[in-house]
Amino acid sequence: MTATPAQPYSPSLPRAHRPRRRFPRPPGPVRDTLTLMGLPLLAALALPAAFAGGGTRRWFGGRAESQRAEAQAAKDAAAAAFYELDTAQRDLRISIETITAVDNSPAARHAVADFDALGRRIDEASRQYIDAVDAHDLDRDDLEASAASRARTELTAAKEELGRVKQELDRFTEGLGPLLGKAETQLARLAPAVERARQALLAASNALDSVRATGLKADDLAARLAALSPELTKLNQGAGQHGVPQTLERAETVTRGAEAVRVEAERLPERAAEIDHRLVSLRTRAQALTTRSEQVEPILSELRRRFTVACWQDLQRVPGVAAENVRQAETKLTEAQSARDEQRWADATALLSTVRALLNTTDEAVSAAGDRLHRLNAVQKDPQQEIERTRFAIRDAQRLAMAGRNTPDPRHARPLDDAVSRLERAIATLDGRHPDYWHFLTETEAVRRTVAHVVSEIREERGAGH
Repeated sequence: MTATPAQPYSPSLPRAHRPRRRFPRPPGPVRDTLTLMGLPLLAALALPAAFAGGGTRRWFGGRAESQRAEAQAAKDAAAAAFYELDTAQRDLRISIETITAVDNSPAARHAVADFDALGRRIDEASRQYIDAVDAHDLDRDDLEASAASRARTELTAAKEELGRVKQELDRFTEGLGPLLGKAETQLARLAPAVERARQALLAASNALDSVRATGLKADDLAARLAALSPELTKLNQGAGQHGVPQTLERAETVTRGAEAVRVEAERLPERAAEIDHRLVSLRTRAQALTTRSEQVEPILSELRRRFTVACWQDLQRVPGVAAENVRQAETKLTEAQSARDEQRWADATALLSTVRALLNTTDEAVSAAGDRLHRLNAVQKDPQQEIERTRFAIRDAQRLAMAGRNTPDPRHARPLDDAVSRLERAIATLDGRHPDYWHFLTETEAVRRTVAHVVSEIREERGAGH
C-alpha cells in the first residue's frame, strides 16, 4: 500500500498545530472486501494492527503515561501563556501606533524605543516556547518517561519565561497611561474639529451668496474664502497623510478664517450704510468748519489790537492751516465717495478716517483762537479769580503734605514752595502798562499741574504704606 504524503514542515507553526499524519488508505479491492463484510473502514484497518502489535501506540500504563500527561498539561499551559502574551502585545502595538500618530515629543519617542526593546524580549521568549514544542513529540507511541519529563521541564520553563515577559509588558502598558490618554484626547478632538471647519466654510459661503443677492460686491471676502480651499483639501486628505496635530491646527485655522469672512459678510450691509452716513456727516462738518475758519481772522484782529504780541503770535497761521485742511478733507471725501461707489470698503473706511483727522485738527486750531480771546478777556477783567484758584490748589496740597506729620517731607515741600514762588512771579508780570496775560495764564496752569503731581505722589505713597 502507498501512504498519502505528509504535509510539508512549516517553521511558523509549533508541532502541536501541524496536521497529523493520516492512516494509509487501503487499495480498492481490499476496501471493497472489508465493506462487504460489514465492517467500518477504520475499524477494519485497526484490527490487523491490534493483533499484530505494529503501527499503533502501545497502551502501557504506569509512569510513562503519567509523565506524558504531565508534559501535555505543561504544553497546554505554555500555549495559553503564549496566546495571552501575543494578544497583549497586539493590543499594546495599537496603543503605540495611536501615540505615534499624534505625539512626536521626546517622551513619545522614548516609549517607542522601549516598546521595540520589549518586542525583542517577547521574540526571545516566544522562540524558547516554539523550540520546546518542536523538540518534543508527545504523540509518539514509544515516548519514554525520561523524554516526557524533559518535555515537561522545558515547556514549564518556557511558560514561566512567557509569564515574566507578560508582567514586563503589563508594567510598560500601565506607564503609557498619560501619553495614551493625551493621544486619545487629541484623536477625539480631530473629527469634530474637521467638521467645524467644514461647517464654517459652508456658513461663510452662504453668507457671501446672501450679500451678493442684495447687489453688494464682496470680492475681497470671496478671495479670502478661496484662499482657504487648499487647506480644506488637506483636511479632506486626512490626518493619516498630514498628521493629527497638524490637522487639528489646520482645522482651527480654517474655522477662524471662515468665521471671520462670515461675520464680515453678514455685517457688510450695515458697513455700507455706516459709510454712507459718515460721508454725509463729514461733508456737513467740513462745510461748517469752512464757515468757522472765516471767523478766525476777525478774532486775530481783535487779539492784535488789545493784547501784546506774545498773546497771539502762535495763532497767526491758523487761518491758512484751517483752509488747507478743509481743502484736503474735501478732496479725500471725494475719493472716499468713489471708493464707496466701487464698493472698495476698506479704502473708503481709510479715507474717511483721514478726513476725520484733518477736520479734528482744524476744529482744534479754530477753537483755540476763540478760546484764547475768551480767556484773555476773562483774566484782563479779573485776574484775581485765576490767582485764587491757583492758591487754593497750593494750600490744599500743603495741608495734605502735613497730614499726620510735624514737618512735611522735603520731597513734597520743595516743589510746593517752588510753586508758591512761581505764582508770585507770575502775578508780578501783571504790573505794567501792557501785561502779558497769556504768559500769566500759562504760568498758573503750570503751577497747578506741578501741585497736582505732588498730590498724586503723596496719595500713592500713603496707599502703598497701608
